[in-house]
Amino acid sequence: EIGTLRVLEKRARTLRRRETDTKWRQLNTILDHPLMTDGSGKRRKLIVFTEPRDTLEYLAERIRTRLGRREAVVVIHGGVSREARRTAVEAFMNDPEVTVMVANDAAGEGVNLHRAHLMVNYDLPWNPNRLEQRFGRIHRIGQTEVCHLWNLVAKDTREGAVHARLLEKLDTARAALGGRVHDVLGRLFDGRAMRRLLVEAIRYGESPEAKRRLFARVDAAAGTERIGELLAERALVREHLSPATVAGIRDQMARASARRLQPHFIRRFFLEAFRALGGSVHRREEGRFEITRVPPEMRGGAAVPPRYERIGFERKHLPGPPPAAFVCPGHPLLDRTVAAVLDRWRPALAEGAVLVDEADTRRRIRAVFALRSAITDGRKTRTGARRRIAERLDFVEVESGGRIRGAGPAPHLDCRPLRAEERSLLGERLDAAVPGSDEAVENHAVGTLVPEHLGEVRRRRKAEIEKTRRQVFERLSRERTHWDNRANELRARERAGRPGRIAAAVAARRADDLDARLTRRLAELDREADLAAAPPRVVGASLVVPGGLLRELAAPPAAVAASASPEARAQVERIAMDTVMAAERRIGRTPRDVSAEKRGYDIESRDPATGRLHFLEVKGRRADAKTVTVTRNETLVALNSRGQAHEYILAIVLVRQGYAQRAAYVRDPFQAGVDDTTDTVTHNLKRLLARSHPPS
Repeated sequence: EIGTLRVLEKRARTLRRRETDTKWRQLNTILDHPLMTDGSGKRRKLIVFTEPRDTLEYLAERIRTRLGRREAVVVIHGGVSREARRTAVEAFMNDPEVTVMVANDAAGEGVNLHRAHLMVNYDLPWNPNRLEQRFGRIHRIGQTEVCHLWNLVAKDTREGAVHARLLEKLDTARAALGGRVHDVLGRLFDGRAMRRLLVEAIRYGESPEAKRRLFARVDAAAGTERIGELLAERALVREHLSPATVAGIRDQMARASARRLQPHFIRRFFLEAFRALGGSVHRREEGRFEITRVPPEMRGGAAVPPRYERIGFERKHLPGPPPAAFVCPGHPLLDRTVAAVLDRWRPALAEGAVLVDEADTRRRIRAVFALRSAITDGRKTRTGARRRIAERLDFVEVESGGRIRGAGPAPHLDCRPLRAEERSLLGERLDAAVPGSDEAVENHAVGTLVPEHLGEVRRRRKAEIEKTRRQVFERLSRERTHWDNRANELRARERAGRPGRIAAAVAARRADDLDARLTRRLAELDREADLAAAPPRVVGASLVVPGGLLRELAAPPAAVAASASPEARAQVERIAMDTVMAAERRIGRTPRDVSAEKRGYDIESRDPATGRLHFLEVKGRRADAKTVTVTRNETLVALNSRGQAHEYILAIVLVRQGYAQRAAYVRDPFQAGVDDTTDTVTHNLKRLLARSHPPS
């Protein structure tokens, strides 16, 4: 045996000195494949999967040498920290200079790499689940290109012959089933069955009979019929939601789509903040931007590369070439921008701001406070504090008389900064307008907002914990019972003088460990269910000046006398709301007044026949009025509603001498958006009415 090993060692040393690597030559050929470049000759993104870490590092160096740029290749393996892994993924997805990722199965699951659509399996894993996980990194929701996968197999080896047969069967099934084979690849074999097959091939693969037997098992597992059955099984719906639950989810989705921040507010904030922080961003194609420089302060501690080939704020603008990164809440670039803004300008929150609400016709300045509230559970952090599981930002409004009420989800979106010339108009009114204190606002939140938030989280959390408790109890109890029975069986065998592969005491210890684990896990779930509210805190405040007050102060006395009083305007608005509510009831819908919640619309009305929601913005105008003014927020809610399951309607009511003259509905009222400098938009009333129809 020693002599044989010496001969093999000599052959291996000779082979290594030749530096002749057949698999590398094949990969080198793939790097020159026409698919590796786009129409302009620019390299497309490629992922190379391997198994051993030394092979990974060897390939990374050879590819860097082959491409002539070290920065062109990033690597992911088990020794790469989580932060470095995020940085590598972000660079691969967005940095145009990074074109190749070399990875092992540390990147095989839970990592989204759909920026690429080309992949090479340099080494094939023995577990088909890993093949499915690897291909799932690029073949996933959001992928807009046809995915191409190269599997490198030394088919003249015993192991390779089995892999080659499997890949041939998969290719046949793929052609017959429309390319969905990888959806169920992990179900063809369990990991041990495939491993046993490959070990058997290595031991007995020279025997023609053994080879036929192995191929028959591969054919049975990976045949078109078998894969079709798995796809059909995968498509079955196993859980059902009640109609009431579905309706509730549909309503939440409709409200969320109407009030969503992106893309309009997110884009406006990001572009202004990013440039103020020293970043370089340039408009390219419609709705798409290129970032040529990310400031260093935004790259520390986050997976943010130094440049982005393209970014976008709407899904319709993401497809390329080149594909754009979707900048939205949760994206590292936006998160780091928010953090950098807070680091630099946080004191401004404590100083407060003075804003103007153009749509407000009242004469009194009010204050708006932002409060942060948090819900904790019984688990402890490293410092011993209770763990926060939910946070919320609420806004409350304090009028000059001290009355406190909710101000809606984002009242500042309807406002603009106070201009210098307007400050001089207000004079001492600003100094006198301090209608509330932090303590009074926090007390109000403790009595109203916090219990609502706690109830919301408790209802959701209770269902999640109960479901987890059942699953944990069933699974761990089943395992504990198995090892209890196994321990009794092994004791009987030991008494009979026929001991098993493991000792009865070992099986008994496993049962005891599972029992202790179940107790610990149930106690942890009890702590997760122990919810409490942390005290709310004021984190920002602003004074809001009504636009009506500014217009009155700026207008000549004669014009003020001739204009309608705030009381008269409020009466017109009340008549308009009552008229539209009555009209909605007449046509069979169920309306609800939400005007006080500042959602960007005044009435939420449900059609009982379809369950569909209708959002109505009500504008009451005197019969001799010429224009209708809408805010930025109202315009964006209307634009957000296009193509959605709900409908947005501008309801205009003309009022003469205290009576509603007519009510007119305008569907899809606004044909254009608002730019970054627009606070309100004035529309021609006659033209809007020409596009209207009676309530229906």
